[in-house]
Amino acid sequence: MAQPLVEEYTFGRIKLGGRVYGRDLVVTPSGVIHPWWRREGHLLALDDLREVLEVEADCLVIGTGYSGAMDVLDEVVEYFRGRGVEVYVAGTREAVRVYNELVKAGRRVIAAFHLTC
Repeated sequence: MAQPLVEEYTFGRIKLGGRVYGRDLVVTPSGVIHPWWRREGHLLALDDLREVLEVEADCLVIGTGYSGAMDVLDEVVEYFRGRGVEVYVAGTREAVRVYNELVKAGRRVIAAFHLTC
């Protein structure tokens, strides 16, 4: 099963694989985790991704929000890079573009999208 592409993203709303989501979510090669909550709303710690720490993937794409307000702790990037996973961190509009390119290229992608802020 191919990973779904993001068909549309606007502040607080994302359409992925024909389904519309109104809360933050994580996309994996095998499905979607929705809603996705973090201990601190605008801070991404490694523990916030505990459900995907062992998922086999080539890339991790982190969308930090419409205005890029979510900070990503170094521990997140270091953990995934230490497993040989490419890590991309960008505002969610750019992260969606990168995610779609990687999926179209046949890469196995984990994407964590913060939809607001």
